[in-house]
Amino acid sequence: MTELLDKPCLAGEDAGSVVRELRALAIRALARMYRPEQRLFAFRLHRVDGLDVLEGVSGRYTATVLLALAGETPETAAGILAGQDAGGVCTALIEGVQRSNDLGEVALTLWAARALQHPAAGSAFSRLRSMEPETASCPTVELAWSLSALAVDGASVGGEPLAGVIAERLLSSFNRRSRLFPHWPAGAGASLLRSHVTCFADLVYPIQALSHYHLASGHTQALDVARQCAERMCELQGPEGQWWWHYDARTGRVLERFPVYSVHQDAMAPMALFALQAACGQDHIQAIERSIRWLVDPPEADAPLVDTDSDVIWRKVARREPAKLARTLQAAASRVHPGLRAPGVNALLRPGRIDYESRPYHMGWILHAWPTDRVVQAFRGDRQPRQS
Repeated sequence: MTELLDKPCLAGEDAGSVVRELRALAIRALARMYRPEQRLFAFRLHRVDGLDVLEGVSGRYTATVLLALAGETPETAAGILAGQDAGGVCTALIEGVQRSNDLGEVALTLWAARALQHPAAGSAFSRLRSMEPETASCPTVELAWSLSALAVDGASVGGEPLAGVIAERLLSSFNRRSRLFPHWPAGAGASLLRSHVTCFADLVYPIQALSHYHLASGHTQALDVARQCAERMCELQGPEGQWWWHYDARTGRVLERFPVYSVHQDAMAPMALFALQAACGQDHIQAIERSIRWLVDPPEADAPLVDTDSDVIWRKVARREPAKLARTLQAAASRVHPGLRAPGVNALLRPGRIDYESRPYHMGWILHAWPTDRVVQAFRGDRQPRQS
């Protein structure tokens, strides 16, 4: 695999081989990150003084992995979960979210429970409904997760009015001029300095959720908005396949490029674009191939993000800067005027620093984005991809 990962250009079967190796690496990494005594995944694996150390636990990340394992074989799930059953782990999560005030954790748990066809999924749904996501002051990402949880795998939502209300809130938040979603949806609070700043996750999860919702309901506006946002997202992709981090929700322009996160490259962008493709047939495989190519050989970094020796994919390539300085400067400058940017950032705060940590949700999203049959279909030899 080392020879493959050193290739500067990937296409067709080469890209498929990389994705298959990423799947295998994700499975091995998840087995390292699971804490069987707590039935939870760690918050992160972090390299400290040359040693890889597990830190904390996360219900959100556990739910994400369980969602992914719904598409894997029982043997794969048991290998990751130290012999435990995914349904049993999900039971513990469902019980835990009854006491949780974290809308994101509740939504992801419901999504996982429904994907696993867990008999107690209704309990997770009741908890979600009690948190009133249709009006809650929550980030766009959590609202999108809530919608995906209700429309998972194209399940009918005709009898569930909550899905329609959440979808309308997402749709009303969409900026048709910029073709982007804001970080905070309609009716939620946002700071004055950063109210115009949106991030890559704020594009990915609504595209995915609205695509699921269209499949479940036939809602044409949901599909139209998902398509527009996906098209703009791909237009803004970097020249080497980078998915940049911060955007101006008013204008649809890139606000700050770094960090570039590995999970965006190999998992989050693909899963959103594949959800859209399932909903309407629109093909963005060339953008997906470019994003994988960047992950394999990021031009800004001197060391690989895909660390096959350590069985890990490192989290991101960031600027060499103190305390998110570039993002703060660009947010402040663009607040004064949409066209204004802080000068000298690229020269003074150069990218190239690798964040030596990895989180379980990244590995989970890889498996969710790339089930085995999708890898075969996406990179089959006779495929003629459309222009993104």
